[in-house]
Amino acid sequence: MIEISFGKLVLLALVALIVLGPEKLPGAARTAGALLRRVRNGWDSVRAEVERELEVEEIKRVAREAAARAEAAQSELEESVQQVRQPMEEAAETLKSAAAPVSLPTTEEIPPQAQASLPLGDPPAAVEAKEPAHGGH
Repeated sequence: MIEISFGKLVLLALVALIVLGPEKLPGAARTAGALLRRVRNGWDSVRAEVERELEVEEIKRVAREAAARAEAAQSELEESVQQVRQPMEEAAETLKSAAAPVSLPTTEEIPPQAQASLPLGDPPAAVEAKEPAHGGH
């Protein structure tokens, strides 16, 4: 604001007293004070409004930065999930193919020539009992 020293203030009062006279000086001082208060209040409200706008802009900027960080984190998370999901899906497919039942042919599906060559004799325990003992037993 304007800086007025004591000497300037006395000079201003003396000029006002000479120009206005002693009868009108108190009314003029009141009017000048009211005008000064209005100017000061107007200046304060403008300053407060500018500060609020600056705060709002700062909040918007912080919100935009936070949203950008959240989007980056979300895309990084999705990428990580995809990196984990792909090997898991491949492993699941491998397990499914490995766990698929192997169908053995039934006797109806085996041709008669192959059936005749199958050993259908005694059970293995009976075969061992019929074999001669080696050595002196």
